[in-house]
Amino acid sequence: MKIGLIDVDGHNFVNLPLMKLAAYHKQQGDSVEWYQPLFSGHMDKVYMSKVFTFSPDYQYYIEADEVIKSGTGYYYPDGGQPLPTEVEYLYPDYSLYPDQTKDTAYGFLTRGCPRGCPFCIVGEKEGRCSVKVADLSTFWREQRNIVLLDPNITACPDWKELFQQLIDSKAWINFSQGLDIRLITPEKTEMIMQMKMKQVHFAWDNYADKDIIIPKLREFKKITGWDKRKMAVYVLTNYDSNHLEDLDRIYRLKILGYHPYIMVYEKDSLPGKHVTRQLQRWVNNRRIFETTRQFKDYNE
Repeated sequence: MKIGLIDVDGHNFVNLPLMKLAAYHKQQGDSVEWYQPLFSGHMDKVYMSKVFTFSPDYQYYIEADEVIKSGTGYYYPDGGQPLPTEVEYLYPDYSLYPDQTKDTAYGFLTRGCPRGCPFCIVGEKEGRCSVKVADLSTFWREQRNIVLLDPNITACPDWKELFQQLIDSKAWINFSQGLDIRLITPEKTEMIMQMKMKQVHFAWDNYADKDIIIPKLREFKKITGWDKRKMAVYVLTNYDSNHLEDLDRIYRLKILGYHPYIMVYEKDSLPGKHVTRQLQRWVNNRRIFETTRQFKDYNE
């Protein structure tokens, strides 16, 4: 069969379902390629994957006997038809994204998150419980770097086993979705310290969580002895907080020895000169943030 693939979001980040489908069809002896309307010709089957709801849909005619669309971008929030079991646990075809996957493995060890944050689809899509879905060997074969896409691995009952797999890999670990500081314990911290990591980041989404998050951040820093070059905290703004509360989180994180990083919810809804967008420019430019001590002194 001739199989075509379309990454509707573009090729800036890997699309794991397409990588697994490519691996499956190649195992069956099928030819697999990125679909190109002017050059691919007639295809037996074309898979279209769209992760983000804001990505524009594919605009070109597709010459194929069957076209299959899936992903959260098409079917919010459940993502539509899941991959068959025999495909889900295949080693991904990293050759589809040679630039992004050079000596780098991507995958999920866990799925789901107990938090159920209203601005996040994970709870509704994957469930309100963090569960182990794979071992590291499912998607990693001695690559130097590992990028984990797990929404909340620290909430998984099997976290210790999975952390040990990451330690044993001796690869550079990137928890791309961050770790839940509210669930970090001294035991988890000690295991994190045994991993090769360039940076760890947490999130402070809700200002009201300050009485939980601040002591946890303080404890983590005390145990690790790390400084702000290795520790960042995402700060969600434009969602259930005001400007003074945003500033308070930023200044507190700076005093604690963490580097804050501003995330703006529905950023396009704010005009360019809005105070929250200016705040983001100040904080996220590390050189300016370090040399301009207070936001009131920042002049973009």
